[in-house]
Amino acid sequence: MSNSLINTKIKPFTATAYHNGDFTEVSEQDLLGKWSIVFFYPADFTFVCPTELGDLADHYAKLQEMGVEVYSVSTDTHFTHKAWHDASDTIKKIQFPMIGDPTGQITRNFGVMIEEEGLALRGTFVINPEGEIKVVETHDLGIGRSASELLRKVQAAQYIATHDGEVCPASWQPGEETLAPSLDLIGKI
Repeated sequence: MSNSLINTKIKPFTATAYHNGDFTEVSEQDLLGKWSIVFFYPADFTFVCPTELGDLADHYAKLQEMGVEVYSVSTDTHFTHKAWHDASDTIKKIQFPMIGDPTGQITRNFGVMIEEEGLALRGTFVINPEGEIKVVETHDLGIGRSASELLRKVQAAQYIATHDGEVCPASWQPGEETLAPSLDLIGKI
């Protein structure tokens, strides 16, 4: 179960990505030293996937301002990612690396492989600069994700990483009150 990945280090991998018109090598080392989102989806040239990736592309500039890199991953090849990028106006907006995982190694590392189909579940992972997984979200294939909610989760993860002893309550937004857990708060929230 993917929840067991919380606070674990990402496993080693090497893959080829389609990124800004080129094929580039990506490994777990590229995720270290900054915040990262690894965004798994089932397949290129499908229905819900382009809506999610387009939504993420629309939020990419804000994520970059926050020091976050995004990596989308499917079990397609990097060649298929290029073909999809060239064919779809929605996917043309993508400026983040699109990792091909045809062997399924990365997808299995993150626990989101559907073995019978060779496809990834809709899995989202927020990783801190030390390579530790801080957010795990997994969806059924028919349920699309929200990039604005993902952005909020990253903001909360970054906040608690720099504010020891504080936690972010439900629906917290930057600038709002946080909580400092203590005996005095028990039963008062």
